[in-house]
Amino acid sequence: MFGENSDEKRNRVSLEKNKEDSQMPMKNKTCRMKATFLLSMMLFVGVFAITGSAIADGSTDITLEQALAVVSAAQEKAEKQGTLMDIAVVDAGANLKAFVRMDGAFLGSIDISIKKAKTARFFNMPTGKLGELAQPGKPLYNIEFSNGGLITFPGGLPLKDKSGNIIGAIGVSGSSVEDDHEVALAGAAALKK
Repeated sequence: MFGENSDEKRNRVSLEKNKEDSQMPMKNKTCRMKATFLLSMMLFVGVFAITGSAIADGSTDITLEQALAVVSAAQEKAEKQGTLMDIAVVDAGANLKAFVRMDGAFLGSIDISIKKAKTARFFNMPTGKLGELAQPGKPLYNIEFSNGGLITFPGGLPLKDKSGNIIGAIGVSGSSVEDDHEVALAGAAALKK
């Protein structure tokens, strides 16, 4: 600067150098954070692309045609029983794939049937079996409070393809748990034909 002596100039240069040095770790930290973020995103996209394509080709997921066949068979069984049911089918990711509410079926059973299907898929077992394990003193006591609420009584079943792979699940609600279970069994049997 104009009119500064050599000591002042040395102090100013030293301060500027210290300022640059103190910013250097911040620049490196920012670069590391950006690199970590980009690598994470690349990994996420790679995994999504792989799993997305595996599901898209239908190899591990129930098709719409299969889901509708399951619902149709379940509805037919309910009609033979003389019951009014809500019937839900979820895919391999526990997402709703098909649903029917028979005329006059309970409104409250809509949510129950969907949760039965999701519960069966989340744990790959019949909801009644999970219920046995969720009783006081059993290893899964209070599990019904997890995952946004589970249903641990009969009426939900995993759905398997002809090779035995789980491709989704069915949930049925609207009558006694025994009737719900029978209707779910009839729906699941449609995939074996």
